[in-house]
Amino acid sequence: MAGVAESQRFARLRLPVSASRGRRYPELAHPYRNDFQRDRDRIVHSRAFRRLENKTQVFPPSVSDHFRNRLTHTLEVSQIARTIAASLGLDEDFTEALALAHDIGHPPFGHSGEEALAQRMAEHGASFDHNVHALRIVERFESSYAAFPGLNLTFEVREGMAKHSRDFARGEFPELDEYRPGERPPLEAQLIDMADEIAYNTADLDDAADAALFQKADLWEACPDAYALYEPIDSMYPGAPERVRWLEFLRQLVNTLATGLITGTQANLLATQLLSVEDVRQHPVRLVGFTAHAAELNQSLKHFLHAHVYSSPSLEAERAHSAARVGWMFDHLLAHPEAMPENYRLEHAQELPHRLVCDYIAGMTDGYFHRAYLEMT
Repeated sequence: MAGVAESQRFARLRLPVSASRGRRYPELAHPYRNDFQRDRDRIVHSRAFRRLENKTQVFPPSVSDHFRNRLTHTLEVSQIARTIAASLGLDEDFTEALALAHDIGHPPFGHSGEEALAQRMAEHGASFDHNVHALRIVERFESSYAAFPGLNLTFEVREGMAKHSRDFARGEFPELDEYRPGERPPLEAQLIDMADEIAYNTADLDDAADAALFQKADLWEACPDAYALYEPIDSMYPGAPERVRWLEFLRQLVNTLATGLITGTQANLLATQLLSVEDVRQHPVRLVGFTAHAAELNQSLKHFLHAHVYSSPSLEAERAHSAARVGWMFDHLLAHPEAMPENYRLEHAQELPHRLVCDYIAGMTDGYFHRAYLEMT
């Protein structure tokens, strides 16, 4: 871990709220909340954020009440991201706002829903991407203020949402060209994707173990570094229930990955001569990253989850079923737009029919989708 001098240097790379480009529509300053704090609060109070409670993370709610949904996953990402930001001397409020917004563009049924919408939109020469859709939500669909459309978030939060998991060149995504294409986002935005990986790799492992989708012996064989964390716990607490020892292991796993991300990022920053946020933006690659050991552990977990969990017959069948229903509803609504609420059609009448249908489905929760599907069939 870095010493005091290094931490002070890292703090120089934080994005101060005073340096924000501000909002699309100017507003008066709040007496006791800065702009990043207000962004965080606007996201938390949005309908899109509340809907995450009824959107699938990996396992459908019918399997267990104890498994993560998209909202609880988001909260876990937020806590991990804030801890990492604080350790690096970065802006915690900016980081938290980005973490809380990172999944609000997800449609129902997780990635299977996104893939189904993307496939249907491609047939019309268009696309669907949950990060781009998240921007549409905060810019247009959330209507809480009389003075402006959307949530009127700061430029930096919107940019961080656009660059959540990728950078892009000018013209690559024309609708995102206002968000400094060809540049890296601030460090606070860079760490969200990595905190997301830490959260879902460990949480999906926990939920999959509860769902009995793998044997722990298979995990230890595939991920020796994970067993190296579990073995001392097993030896130290032989009388503890297996579930408790497993939870002790998961805490160690989160801690090891988070520490590896902090340490790896510190090493990357110390190896450069960056002195400002603008230097971070102009650097050729992102600087937030794991140590070699943590990266190997993280990658082995991802491989294990893909082999033993995400590709399991039960989840594959569930995803295929959900994707087929999303595709069917897209086609049905395109042929019968009157099945969508009249106020929605009138409010967004300027949209092309396929975009109108896509946005409508993307805003649904799993539960609302099921109810609407039954009404249409």
